Amino acid sequence: MHIHGTAARTDPALRHIGGSTMSGLFDQFKEWYEKRHDYARAWKSRTGGQVVATMCTYTPEEILIAANMLPVRVLGAHEPQNVTEPHIFGMFCPFCRDSLAQGLLGRYDYCEGVTLTQSCIQYRQTFNSWREHVPTVKWDYYLPMPNEVQSRFAKAQHYAEIKKFRGYMEGVIGKPITDTELKAGVEVVNENRRLLRELFEYRKETNPRVTGVEALYASLTAQFVDKAEHNKELKRVLAELPKRKNDRPEGIRFMTIGSENDDVSFMAMVESVGSTIVIDDQCSGTRYFWNEARIQDDPIATIADRYCERPACPTKDYPAHTRFDHVLKLAQDYNAKAAVFLQQKFCDPHEGDYPDLKRHLEANGIPTLFLEFDITNPLGPFRIRIEAFLETLGEEELF
Repeated sequence: MHIHGTAARTDPALRHIGGSTMSGLFDQFKEWYEKRHDYARAWKSRTGGQVVATMCTYTPEEILIAANMLPVRVLGAHEPQNVTEPHIFGMFCPFCRDSLAQGLLGRYDYCEGVTLTQSCIQYRQTFNSWREHVPTVKWDYYLPMPNEVQSRFAKAQHYAEIKKFRGYMEGVIGKPITDTELKAGVEVVNENRRLLRELFEYRKETNPRVTGVEALYASLTAQFVDKAEHNKELKRVLAELPKRKNDRPEGIRFMTIGSENDDVSFMAMVESVGSTIVIDDQCSGTRYFWNEARIQDDPIATIADRYCERPACPTKDYPAHTRFDHVLKLAQDYNAKAAVFLQQKFCDPHEGDYPDLKRHLEANGIPTLFLEFDITNPLGPFRIRIEAFLETLGEEELF
């Protein structure tokens, strides 16, 4: 059975987000997202290259691209499933269970390989089950990475691991990956990061010309569309944005915080009840692209250092704990009036972060709301919670 892999339910809000969505400016990103499996199959047929399922945004895409491969981030389908219980515990986070279900159900049967960079223990087990029980997998690679990315030893250690990964990929494709090819991979990925940052700058505006849903479509599709093609579309959109007129009130400016969240219907609902999502700290959003790689003579050092220097997720924010100030700065730079924690149920790293990060934001004048998700997100109850939070924020502005 062929399924595109979109969210299992849609919401009328998707048809009305901010009026500006109806201009069609972001329609290509939306189509790529909704037909992402079709896109990957077409790319494979057109280029003859391999497609690789990637399970973490710490995956060094530059090396896969240099090997003429298409990295495809595994995303959820947000639909009920009953295939993962024999493989992983039900107490694993919804994203782990949803990701594994996509593999077991054959949604990613076009992927020859699967990779995971050091992540939480639940996702490591998800990866192990995927590589053992998804029959179309021909090769797999687990890339160790320092948890203490801010330590003085981290970059040297990660350099050695990136070098090993390069060697393994050379074995997969049967030929050397040259420094020139690596530098070209870095260049195209860096350009993508730069263009996404430029797009996100528009979200700083009063009544932003880019909605949160549109920004999510752009950042998500960057994780599975050919980078050169994605860059071309970003440039087209950026050329048109200065002429775009926004016909929606911004309402309350929200920031979203959490791990992976590609549930477009949920984000659309939030923006349909009197708010605009202006920035995020999530691995499906800014943490994926926020910093460019610093170009060095050695492309392996360029790649290794970039992933140590990117905004850290809670599994790696040691020993300096730079994450909290980074999140606060994002909220302040984008004039977010409140933050919504989108917590995957049973996500231990983000649950451990939450109490201290909540206190840090609220001590600096950013109110917060905590929402806990499972695989399927019932929009009705969440809508009530969001509306009540908006009402509270509105009352606070009166005093």
